[in-house]
Amino acid sequence: MVTYIIRRLFGAVLTLVIVSMITFGIFYLVPRWAGGTAESLASRYVGRTANAEQVREAAHGLGLDQPFFVQYWDWFKAIFVGRDFAFGATQAHCPAPCLGYSFIGRNPVLPDILDRLPVTASLAFGAAIIWLILGVATGVLSALRRGSIFDRAAMGIALGGVSLPIFWTGLVSLVIFSYNLHWTKPGGAYTPIEVNPAEWAYSLVLPWITLALLFSAAYARLTRAGMLETMGEDYIRTARAKGLRERTVVTRHGLRAALTPIATIFGLDVGLLMGGAVLTESTFSLPGIGKYAIDAINANDMPKVMGFVLFSAGFVVIANLIVDVVYAVIDPRVRLA
Repeated sequence: MVTYIIRRLFGAVLTLVIVSMITFGIFYLVPRWAGGTAESLASRYVGRTANAEQVREAAHGLGLDQPFFVQYWDWFKAIFVGRDFAFGATQAHCPAPCLGYSFIGRNPVLPDILDRLPVTASLAFGAAIIWLILGVATGVLSALRRGSIFDRAAMGIALGGVSLPIFWTGLVSLVIFSYNLHWTKPGGAYTPIEVNPAEWAYSLVLPWITLALLFSAAYARLTRAGMLETMGEDYIRTARAKGLRERTVVTRHGLRAALTPIATIFGLDVGLLMGGAVLTESTFSLPGIGKYAIDAINANDMPKVMGFVLFSAGFVVIANLIVDVVYAVIDPRVRLA
C-alpha cells in the first residue's frame, strides 16, 4: 500500500511539472515562434508610455532576453524560494510560493487566488452535495422502475440538464427567480460564511442549484446504468434467494457496487471545480477563482493566467491522487496496476 501511494505521489508531482512546462511554453515560447521579441513581451509590463530604453531594461530585468530554459527555471524555482523582479527602475519581490507577479496589479498572484478560494470552495462543495444526493437517488429510482413514467421523465430531464450550457441555465434562472419572482439574490451577491451563515447560503442557493443541475443529470444517468448492470448479477439473485429484504439487496449489494465509478468522477469533478468554476462564477458574478481567471484574460495579465492554470492543475492532480488511494482501499486489486 505504501509503495502504491509513493508511486502515485511521484506520478502526481511529475504531472504538475509537465503542466508547468506546457503552461510556461504557451505563454513565453509560442509568442517567440510567432515572431515576438523580448521587448514586445516586456512592453506589456511597463505601460504604453515607456520609451525604448525602459522597455529594454524591463526585458533584461525580467529575464526575457535569456534562453527559454533559463526563464523556465527562474519561474519554476520561484515557486519554492521566491523571486525578485526588476522592470525599469522599479523593484518587486514575490515571496515563496510564487506563482507569478502581476505587473498590472503590482502584487503577487497567489495571495489573490487564496483570497478568492473560499468563494469557489463554497460553490463547489455546496453544489457537490446537492448533485450527489439528487443524481444518485434519481438514478437508483429510475433503475428500479425501469420503463416507468418516472424513469422516462427523469432521464429526459437528465438529458436536458447535460445538454443545456451553464451560462444559459444560469441566466434564465436569474431572470426568473431573482429578477422576476425575487426568491433568490441577484448575481454578484455573496456574503462570507463567517459574516452571516444564513446570508451565505441564501446568496449561493441559486448558483448551487444551477451548477448541480448540470452534474446531477450526468450522475443520474451513470447511476442508472450501473444499477441496471449490477441488479442483474448472480450475487443479487443469490441475495434475494436467501430471503434478504429488497432494501438490503438494493443498498448493500446493488448500490454499493454501482457507486464505484461514481466515486471516481466525483473526486475529479470536485477537484476540477475547486480549480475554478469559470462559467458559473462568471454568470453569477461571484468573486471566485474562475472569475479571477476571466478578468485576468480580459486584462491580458499573463502572470495571473499562468498562476491560475498551475493552481487549478494542482487541485485536479490532488483529487486524482485521492481517488487513486480511495480505490486502493476499496479494491486492493488496483494496487497491482
